[in-house]
Amino acid sequence: MTAPTFRSFDALLCDFDGVLRLWDPQGMPGLDRAYDLPEGTLAAAAFGPERLLPAVTGKCTDEQWRASVARELARPCGSLERARQLAAEWSALTGEVDAAVLELLAEARRRGPVVLVSNATTRLESDLELLGLTGVFDAVVSSARIGMAKPESGIYRYAAKAVDMPLGRCLFVDDAAANVEAARTQGMAGVHYRSPADLRAVLAG
Repeated sequence: MTAPTFRSFDALLCDFDGVLRLWDPQGMPGLDRAYDLPEGTLAAAAFGPERLLPAVTGKCTDEQWRASVARELARPCGSLERARQLAAEWSALTGEVDAAVLELLAEARRRGPVVLVSNATTRLESDLELLGLTGVFDAVVSSARIGMAKPESGIYRYAAKAVDMPLGRCLFVDDAAANVEAARTQGMAGVHYRSPADLRAVLAG
């Protein structure tokens, strides 16, 4: 497949976590260790599909999701109170913005609209504000607000419509290959993101 260049699209649709926002890989494992839990316990409780999917499709709020994670952790933590303390420390993590990607998105925005497309809970807007990203995008598409999550086809159409752009004139960037492939099936160009160099190459094309 020929790599897309900026000349081949008019709008950039970009993932959040794993692209613009980065997480400390030792963040959750570090909390497991601090609470004497086997590594992976917190992640398993938080990101199991039966618990995560309702949170990222708006069937429950971010607060309800995190409360359910605490309840799941009550037994391994020894008490619900201790599990709630762990959940609070986990919730305090916000990740950090990749400055290189932010600069590249600003460059892209000078040429056309940039849309954030995220599988997110109802906390996305407050996280964007906390990280100083309010106003960085022409539109923000949160799965929790529209009831659809990547790789569902509807979220891609919704994101393109948010900036009145035909699907075929959109480039979608995500660190999950399955999400990129789903975008391509909708007629979008797609880039499987691994580093800022992937985005830089498209903008330089």
